[in-house]
Amino acid sequence: MSHRRASGVLILTGLLAAAPLRAAGPRTFTVDAERSRAVIDVGKSGAFSFAGHTHEVEAPLKDGVVHLDPDAPAKSDVKLTFNAAALRVTGKGESQSDVPKVQETMLGDQVLDAKQFPTIVFESTAVTAKGSSPTLDLTIAGRMTIHGVTKPVTAQVSVKVDGASLTATGKFTIKQTEFGIKPVSVGGVVKVKDELAISFTIAARER
Repeated sequence: MSHRRASGVLILTGLLAAAPLRAAGPRTFTVDAERSRAVIDVGKSGAFSFAGHTHEVEAPLKDGVVHLDPDAPAKSDVKLTFNAAALRVTGKGESQSDVPKVQETMLGDQVLDAKQFPTIVFESTAVTAKGSSPTLDLTIAGRMTIHGVTKPVTAQVSVKVDGASLTATGKFTIKQTEFGIKPVSVGGVVKVKDELAISFTIAARER
């Protein structure tokens, strides 16, 4: 084999070996809003909390993007946007006749004030991981903006990548008062809890 041909073979072999490495690394996924959702559990408190209802609120996703680096999860990030006016009281655990009033109160100036603050946004600031691809257990710290107020939040998230599809599930809690929202009360004896439990499923496709 000539020196020139041997050199060509070595170069080609090197390129083929490097190809998988270049294919790895950061990947960009666009959120599928139709297949993604967040659910907010609104509990109750107060001396006569047994007399009130809990509320379940569904928060459809407007849009979002996930940058995931399976080899270096700390370099990953996510941004999600929700339409505040699209939040919907499901009626689970309460009288259907109460749903319209609860819905109106939630979107009104007493709580979300959706006309003045139309979007809810989460943007990550740091990602740490356990496990390895295709399933990662992540702790995602970030900033959440609700009611025009931005506060830090941390979510525990399980991420699974299957080909070009990404699915993330997780949960976290927030306090309404930290976002300038006073928990609604009825007669001072039944009111919703300050702390809200939020669970979510995010579906996304690589672009």
